[in-house]
Amino acid sequence: MKRKIECDIALFAIGGIAYGLIEILWRKYTHWTMLITGGICFVILYRLFTKAVNAALWQKCIIGSAVITAIEFVAGCIINIWGKMNVWDYSAIPINLCGQICALYSVLWGLLSIPIVAVCNIIKKKLDF
Repeated sequence: MKRKIECDIALFAIGGIAYGLIEILWRKYTHWTMLITGGICFVILYRLFTKAVNAALWQKCIIGSAVITAIEFVAGCIINIWGKMNVWDYSAIPINLCGQICALYSVLWGLLSIPIVAVCNIIKKKLDF
């Protein structure tokens, strides 16, 4: 149990830092809440991807897109709507839900799942989390 918690903390840190860096490259800034959101996404995706070893890459991309989009929606409702922090707003982008998620970014999350799968495989082989 202790090992699993330590692994999840390490995965959370990897995901949070990576997501923050991606945001800085994409938007030129990030927000501390995105580090938490990215950490949560990566822990969940790592657990799913390392269990779904027989799933095709396209299936993992759909899973990744669905997971990240769902977490982003929940985070957006908490951070932006309830917390009024206004970290992001997709309302100007077509096919959005409450300005918190949109079809365009769901597709991008699916594409981002390709390197996430690769990183998960490397971590699993090297560290056996």
